[in-house]
Amino acid sequence: MAMQALLSYGSGSDQSEDDDATEPTQGDPADLKRHLEPLESGKSISTLHTTLSLNAAPIVASKYDVNQVVPIDPTTKELSFNPKFDQLYAPTIGPANPNQTQQQMAHKNMLSGFAEPSHFNNFQFETQRRTFHSYGYAVDPSAENPVGETVVGDKIKSDETKGLTVFEAASKRPGDKRKRVKNTDPSDIEGYLGPWGKYVDEKTVMRPSEEEKEALDEILAKRNKKGKQVDEKPMEEKTQLHIKDAYDYQDRSFLHIPQDTGVNLKSEDPPEKCFLPKKVIHTWSGHTKGVAAIRWFPKSAHLLLSCGMDCKVKIWEVYNDRRCIRTYHGHKQAVRDACFNNSGEKFISCGYDRFCKLWDTETGECISRFTSRKVPYCVKFNPEEDKQHLFVAGTSDKKIVCWDIRSGEIVQEYDRHLGAVNTITFVDQNRRFVTTSDDKSLRVWEWDIPVDFKYIADPSMHSMPAVTLSPNGKWLACQSMDNQIVIFNVLNRFKFMRKKTFKGHMVAGFACNIDFSPDMSYISSGDADGKLYIWDWKTTKLYKSFKAHDDVCIATLWHPHETSKVVTAGWDGVIKYWD
Repeated sequence: MAMQALLSYGSGSDQSEDDDATEPTQGDPADLKRHLEPLESGKSISTLHTTLSLNAAPIVASKYDVNQVVPIDPTTKELSFNPKFDQLYAPTIGPANPNQTQQQMAHKNMLSGFAEPSHFNNFQFETQRRTFHSYGYAVDPSAENPVGETVVGDKIKSDETKGLTVFEAASKRPGDKRKRVKNTDPSDIEGYLGPWGKYVDEKTVMRPSEEEKEALDEILAKRNKKGKQVDEKPMEEKTQLHIKDAYDYQDRSFLHIPQDTGVNLKSEDPPEKCFLPKKVIHTWSGHTKGVAAIRWFPKSAHLLLSCGMDCKVKIWEVYNDRRCIRTYHGHKQAVRDACFNNSGEKFISCGYDRFCKLWDTETGECISRFTSRKVPYCVKFNPEEDKQHLFVAGTSDKKIVCWDIRSGEIVQEYDRHLGAVNTITFVDQNRRFVTTSDDKSLRVWEWDIPVDFKYIADPSMHSMPAVTLSPNGKWLACQSMDNQIVIFNVLNRFKFMRKKTFKGHMVAGFACNIDFSPDMSYISSGDADGKLYIWDWKTTKLYKSFKAHDDVCIATLWHPHETSKVVTAGWDGVIKYWD
């Protein structure tokens, strides 16, 4: 049937048979029959290919000839040329976008439309622009060859100034040009003025009127009265011993480290594992007002030093009878901070009476006193053995002052903070120290170089009035006033650890001190409600919180040689020992 269809195809054609055999016509049945004979007789199909030729790709008009805009495949990830807007958003298949507005379909030579080339004078354009900004009017640029120049803007102002521009001379006003007293004769040695002559109507001496003079005298009198520096005499220092004998039968003072406590207080290694405290085992009550700070005796921690708002400094026994050993009286106002030297034989205290006083721990004698007429908020001895004669104090006048206790003079001032200095912490093997201030910043200083080499401040940071260094010296824990403890990495360029924050307590407005457990497993802090909070150091999870004091729990200290002993101090005047 297929052969009959081929033979009957084009039977109505009357083309000639004189064409070449290799190019048979489509409509001649005789030629088709002749070319199909090999198929019928079983001949090879290759002989048929030699006589037939088909054109599989005829010449047609391409889309590039029809449309000058070459569309871009929307799946293309990278373009090797810079296409125009029409080319970039041209439809790949189908007609143009029917939803385009007439403005979008208009001819464009730039993204926003069609721009006609034009020429204008830059000076004239700038003149009119400045005139419009200065006087409020300019020549109308849309008017073509006007008979009289039309103005856009303030026409009344244009009539007053007669259409003057900023580059044309305006009429002189009285007082624009003041006359000078002239004497250009250089031979007149005393009267020669040259270019330094005064104005004719210039007044060089102005006297206040009688009423102004009375008001000024009254202001100056108030200033002088307010600014008088009253030389406050320091309070006479005295001490009180509360135990029967200052020395035992071997002539040893209370500074001697006891051997009968069951704990190796001379050990330099911390305990292997610490535990959470559960109950109060002792309460020290001797301060009549709140306690501001507590400090362990260096290395052994068998004594506890406390500073009170009752202007007293007391030292307590931690073991045996746990008595109050000695009270040091020497400040007129509340004592803010205290610090032992490395041996513990001396300590320095600072108070709101603007004095720092150096005490002998054993005898209670006040060795020397220092003042810069400003309130010292914190004091620290330099921990290096060869610098035990130097201590630094952060004051209310934004300075960190370094004193030499041998001469009693200031040997260095670090003056870069913008607010009162709250804390001083030595880091990096005591080669540097970190200070925080009311200016919500943290600065790092090289010792004896009065320029901070590291300044950390951020709009999201808050003031940090309490800072503690971890026992391994790697981390700096700062009590932030937004009710959280933030951590800085001391070894890694003081990097702020954003994910390492401890929350849950309320300390806004109170400088509650922080402390680490000796094995670095816990971190603890008091809060404004008198509670003690203990977090896990690794996971920042709050492990425990309990009521420790009736008022603000201002300080907490872990014992460096015990596994679960913690001391807390509060504004209720009580110091508690927890186990």
